[in-house]
Amino acid sequence: MKRKLTAAIGIAGMIVSIAACGDNGDGGGSDKGADAKELTVWLTVDAQNNWPDLVKAADAAVQKKHPGLEITHEYYGWPDKNAKLDAVLATDKAPDVVEMGNTEMLGYMVKGAFAPLDAAAFDNSSAWLDGLKASVTYEDKTYGVPYYAGGRVGNWRKDLFASAGVKSAPKTYAELTAALDKVQKKEGDKFSAWYQPTRDWYAAMSFVYDAGGSIAVESGGEWKGNLSSPESVKGLTAYKDVVDRYMHGDKTKDESDRYIVYGQGKSGMIFGAAWEGATAEAPENDKTGKLKGNLENFVMPGPSGRNLPVFLGGSDLAVPVKSDAQDLAAEWINAFTGPSGQKGLMAKGNLPNNKTDLATLKSDPKTAVPATAAESNWFVPMAPGWGQVEKAQILQTMLQNIGTGKKTVEEAAKEADAAIDKVINTK
Repeated sequence: MKRKLTAAIGIAGMIVSIAACGDNGDGGGSDKGADAKELTVWLTVDAQNNWPDLVKAADAAVQKKHPGLEITHEYYGWPDKNAKLDAVLATDKAPDVVEMGNTEMLGYMVKGAFAPLDAAAFDNSSAWLDGLKASVTYEDKTYGVPYYAGGRVGNWRKDLFASAGVKSAPKTYAELTAALDKVQKKEGDKFSAWYQPTRDWYAAMSFVYDAGGSIAVESGGEWKGNLSSPESVKGLTAYKDVVDRYMHGDKTKDESDRYIVYGQGKSGMIFGAAWEGATAEAPENDKTGKLKGNLENFVMPGPSGRNLPVFLGGSDLAVPVKSDAQDLAAEWINAFTGPSGQKGLMAKGNLPNNKTDLATLKSDPKTAVPATAAESNWFVPMAPGWGQVEKAQILQTMLQNIGTGKKTVEEAAKEADAAIDKVINTK
């Protein structure tokens, strides 16, 4: 998925009181617009451009059960989506279904913008991928339905590693570092055997979770930073080792242009979203003329001996609490994200929202790598102030201090925990 997913932060004050204005029931067993005659669905242009047939199929399924129902669709781009949504949520013209980036959900759930849903009413909800389920859950209630996902994988240049005597992708972390050491030695210290932008907290936290650590923990309804725990420090230390040994670029950068740097031919490997390798080898990005057919995705092994857990980006569908057709909205979402919808989304190159369908992708060599990588996943702490943690770039600052050597791992982690504790419980 070629888009950067970031938490919805700074949601307009206009929606703070939304919960008080709408029905805040438990999402099941009551009549909430089941007899409505109109349904308005807001999706991003991804659906409009890439799978309009799936939208039409969901419409047809719901209209068959509800003859005469009029379904209206609006499509928007990611950059302006939240501003448009915030504005309409302050009125009485709220749409009935909205698509959200999964890291955008939390801020809206905290503010009471979405109606609770009965998870059991949605196909495969018992098998939702853990990270995706977390993205729609707040204070033990479900406020959305996972739609589709995209994971992270390793990607390397087969030609470079073959020239260093490495013939196949690594299965263990020891094999990975041994291969990287060979390439690093052969190419010299101005080359990054593994281009790993220091501030890339999605990658760094994969190491933290791999070591048994976490960003924050909840106890008694209160969240506290957990980056200075022994387990988290172990993961951060492993991450620092990668940056020290293999990353010879600017150690103050984030991952936003990683695929561009990779395409310049100054690195042998990346760990990022599954689309980044293919984008790096596109003619407009491949400055070497050698990447096409030479890049290979692989499942990232972790220092723990297991596959490195990955952050799952993706989209969720939610029902605004001000919707006058909440029951019909839930029906439409189930028709769109159910078995046939997931099959269609997988055919378009997406990961499904559930473990059952994910298992089917593992048997196909074309999809086995991203599907296997996505089995082990993590998600951000579902704490009321998480948006403030992201807004303050606490993790990025910590990682830059570690990567540049400004602070030790222990010092930077302790400082980050203190900063997290100041805001993570603030609604």
